[in-house]
Amino acid sequence: MAEQQHGPYDFDTTVDRRGTWCVQWDGVADRFGVDGLLPFTISDMDFTTAPEVLAALRARVEHGVFGYTTWQQDDFLSAIAHWYATRYGTGIDTRQLVYGPSVLSQLSQLLQMWTEPGDGVVVHTPTYDGFRKAITGLGRELRAVPVGDGEALERELSRADAKVLVVCSPHNPTGRVWTADELARMAERAERHGVAVVSDEIHADFVHEGQVHVPWTRVAGAGRWAVVSSGSKSFNFPALTGSYGIIGDPADRAEYLRRMQTAEGLASPAVLSLTAHIAAYREGAAWLDAVRAYVAGNLAYVAERLSADLPELGWEPPQAGYLAWIDLRAAGVVDDEALQRVLVEREKVAVMGGAVYGAPGFVRLNVGCPRGKVERGVEALIRAVGAVRTV
Repeated sequence: MAEQQHGPYDFDTTVDRRGTWCVQWDGVADRFGVDGLLPFTISDMDFTTAPEVLAALRARVEHGVFGYTTWQQDDFLSAIAHWYATRYGTGIDTRQLVYGPSVLSQLSQLLQMWTEPGDGVVVHTPTYDGFRKAITGLGRELRAVPVGDGEALERELSRADAKVLVVCSPHNPTGRVWTADELARMAERAERHGVAVVSDEIHADFVHEGQVHVPWTRVAGAGRWAVVSSGSKSFNFPALTGSYGIIGDPADRAEYLRRMQTAEGLASPAVLSLTAHIAAYREGAAWLDAVRAYVAGNLAYVAERLSADLPELGWEPPQAGYLAWIDLRAAGVVDDEALQRVLVEREKVAVMGGAVYGAPGFVRLNVGCPRGKVERGVEALIRAVGAVRTV
């Protein structure tokens, strides 16, 4: 493949993340039982964040005082509004914004506001495992609907105890970008059945060429709804913590803030997260475009190699994200455990199995990393499939 062009940014140089308390690298044994594996797992990237973000963080650290901080200030709120206006052509009402330590924390708080134990929460399957843990951990019943199955969605939303629809937009792990029509139909169905909607849009900035992310704010009707998001995924700073939400109803917004400030004790946010978000949304667009192009090249490489060695898969890159969701069933992979044994014991790589997301026979390969690492991972996967295939 032709060498990629990514402007002044260097995404090819390997950054050693070992020994930095990194979940993907240092915590690999927690999930796979073996240290020292080459990981393609948790969804963060191996790239340093945008230079503009680093510069802003250095300046804030140099100030030297890290007292209690407020997120309810114009620098932060206007940066989010600027991003939505320039990135998505969408105006937002900054009075609807709220803050949280993470997207999953916000989801958990909204579920506690809008549901009771035993209530149904509808999600698309395959399902991000963080959703599964949050929903079932609160004693709510997860109701799975296959991606793209409108009849199943209608059926689950119409159940009397269905209270919330969680939309992952774009979808994790498949990388699907929902169209405006699809989202509008979801909104109409949810409103008709009195079901609240939480739209997780943390992957929105990573839509690939030819795709358009439509924020839920554009399709939301009169029913209950919230958007939860963060710049941490696209600009690779999740360890700073911090996310934001948009809550449509003023009473719901006030209740959310009351809970966060009292029961959760989270009145003061992480100042470095605020700093990173402001810099990213005001100055980081060029870096994001460059890293998206680099990742798109990685995904094209995966497609090229799979087409050459496993053409029966017919695999194509996702519409969004840096996670390659690969259906291996056509290659005769029927035993996830056997595949994982070969990947771990023989190939010495860690790749997330589809069973984690409710889809045995799939894998989720993180290619948010230098090309050389991607090459090692894809070759290991191809060899492992060859070792366990049954047809």
